[in-house]
Amino acid sequence: MTLKLNIIIGSTRPGRVGPTLAAWFDAFAREHGKFEPVLVDLADFALPVYDEPKHPRLQEYMHDHTKAWAASVAAGDAYVFVSPEYNYFAPPALVNAIQYLSREWAYKPAGILSYGGISGGLRAAQALKPLLTTLKVMPIPEGVPVPLFTQFIDEEDRFKPNDAISGGAKLMLDELHSWAGALASLRQG
Repeated sequence: MTLKLNIIIGSTRPGRVGPTLAAWFDAFAREHGKFEPVLVDLADFALPVYDEPKHPRLQEYMHDHTKAWAASVAAGDAYVFVSPEYNYFAPPALVNAIQYLSREWAYKPAGILSYGGISGGLRAAQALKPLLTTLKVMPIPEGVPVPLFTQFIDEEDRFKPNDAISGGAKLMLDELHSWAGALASLRQG
């Protein structure tokens, strides 16, 4: 059985570059071969600020946007969050989307492909980890920071990583696969 990897584009801001990085990572993950990658764009769900009347742990969703988001998250065996850094933090749309659900996230590993200025989005990646662990997601230590990301985007809007970024992506995928397999019994129980 091939494990599903949801590659979640974490920004919904107009002019964002997350889809460019996510498209590269999707192709990289397909070539890697250990997962069935699924590109998930938060913009497609148009999630408002949390608007469900009941706590997400109850899974009694009233709104179609929540039901669609819950189905997408539940289908994944592992996640990669493609996240920019906004004001030393993860984008509000991503934080909101993560907090929309509870049980759908549980016992699955996550990696973070972060991008930004000189820090490569590492502050945003670190800020996401406590939130993820609260929802029983295992954020793995291996991540892929992309510092000064515009230098890796060509004239045709394609992401062209260097060897360090590609090597980091391979290591993150290998670790995600190990964790996803190890946590499978908890997801089934």
